[in-house]
Amino acid sequence: MVVIKENERIDELQRNHYRIIQDPGRFCFGMDAVLLSGFAKAKPGDKVLDLGTGTGIIPILMEAKTKAAYLAGLEIQEDSADMARRSVRLNHLEEKIEIITGDIKEAVSLFGAASFDVVTCNPPYMTEKHGLANPSEPKAIARHELLCTLEDVICQAAKLLRPGGNFFLVHRPFRLVDILILLREHHLEPKRMKMVYPFADRAPNMVLIQANRGGKARMTVEKPLIVYQKPGIYTQEIYDIYGY
Repeated sequence: MVVIKENERIDELQRNHYRIIQDPGRFCFGMDAVLLSGFAKAKPGDKVLDLGTGTGIIPILMEAKTKAAYLAGLEIQEDSADMARRSVRLNHLEEKIEIITGDIKEAVSLFGAASFDVVTCNPPYMTEKHGLANPSEPKAIARHELLCTLEDVICQAAKLLRPGGNFFLVHRPFRLVDILILLREHHLEPKRMKMVYPFADRAPNMVLIQANRGGKARMTVEKPLIVYQKPGIYTQEIYDIYGY
């Protein structure tokens, strides 16, 4: 029996009848995690690692969408990691998904170099600490670079991937120059990029990137993803990604 704690809830994921345990008072997954799980690719038999997995949304969705042999999630906040483990048990995925409590900056020492075919990450986006009432709060840690930086994530991903392995990242367009420079500095060659727009006539608010360890220089910019066709109504592509 999986314990559901006070203030927690169970949400449906619309994939394989999977569900996830969340605490709205801590941090709930957003559209960015779902879009990353749809953008990322894993071949049959691949080993996949999600850095900063939170409550395990990306490994659970990727298990539903791919034939990866093994998926791991690394999370520094024990309460979030505990929720992720209970969600794994709730969906009877213990043989496929493992949740580890640990620091992204120590990922290579935890898992070993060149040990994964795919690494994913939905990292903290914000660099500044302005407006943080309590930097130790779970939401602050998830949104701001308090415990790890973008370079920490990219450096560890590069070392964790086998040669030819792929790194998938969702971030904000205002960090795009930093992302591309850091990827190349760590021998991860950008291969695919997709901008996400809330509406067709608005500026993009997310960017999805695939980089390949040791790949040749050539990047494809894919057609943009539009989230809403009109207020409150998703585009068909978003419905497809969510599985509705």
